[in-house]
Amino acid sequence: MKIKKTYSFAFKSSLYITFFCAVALYLSAYFFLNTIPHVLYFLAFILIVFLFTFSITQYRLEKFIYQRIKQIYENVSILDSSDLRKTSITSDINTLSKEVEKFAEAKQLQIQNLHLRDSYRKEFLGNVSHELKTPLFTVQGYLLTLMDGAINDKIIAKNYLNRANKGVERLISIVKDLDMISKLETNELYLDQEPFDIVKLTQDVFDLLEIKAKKRNIALIFKRPYLPVMVFADKERIEQVLTNLVVNSIKYGRTGGYTLVSFETNENNKILINVNDNGEGIKKVHLPRLFERFYRIDKSRSREQGGSGLGLAIVKHIVEAHGEEIFVKSKFKKWSKFYFTLERA
Repeated sequence: MKIKKTYSFAFKSSLYITFFCAVALYLSAYFFLNTIPHVLYFLAFILIVFLFTFSITQYRLEKFIYQRIKQIYENVSILDSSDLRKTSITSDINTLSKEVEKFAEAKQLQIQNLHLRDSYRKEFLGNVSHELKTPLFTVQGYLLTLMDGAINDKIIAKNYLNRANKGVERLISIVKDLDMISKLETNELYLDQEPFDIVKLTQDVFDLLEIKAKKRNIALIFKRPYLPVMVFADKERIEQVLTNLVVNSIKYGRTGGYTLVSFETNENNKILINVNDNGEGIKKVHLPRLFERFYRIDKSRSREQGGSGLGLAIVKHIVEAHGEEIFVKSKFKKWSKFYFTLERA
């Protein structure tokens, strides 16, 4: 066991004080009383002085350091009462230094995370305003044109009203998606979980998106024929997950390519759903932020393709609301793979 620095300091200080008192006693007795102190009494005096000064010095030193450190804990605004309760305050300078270093590293990491989240928040607000501003200005432009006299031309009026309606529909879609994400994040969205066949549900999604896929000559296929694969989840929400993933694979897939879905059982006896394509792929730099709200890899291309920019964020929240996880792997210009797990029924 290493002797604490405060003990070493108190010991040396007590030696100095004891030596001074011993010399003072000896000289006082010799010059003023013309005698020499008895050896036993002299040693007892030295021992008592040493123990007394050591105890007082150590106690006051620890008390002083403790109070000063406690004051630092209370004064520094970044610390809170929970930190004080978790960590015992020590007067050992070495131990204290290590604790402060560890504490500073943890707080530095928290500060970095807060800065990062603040950056994401600003970017998110900018994206929201942009996403809402574009269809709003579009609708406003068509309506102003109609008010300026174009409404008298039935063909132009009908055409502009249809375009304005599309802008309104996009606004409604964005607001609905934002509302759903908000409910998912605050656990306000009720999940109606039940057993169902994920293979049949995927086939229904294929049938729904068949025309969209044919326009780009993309095949929607299973890896192999499957018997019914029963899972326990919210059927409507999982349909939304599969629809978003398949729609994305069609949007960014290679013309004449494919979207392939497969099912397997993982090591935790859960059903793993894989959605693969041989499309454009995604650069590694984008993968960590792919599920963020309004995050777009290619902003110009994404806006041409349409959508609210919230699809993958909703997918992530729905999967996580089921207590599961979703992952993505990709090789740029080669392929992409989204996969998530569901509880086996």
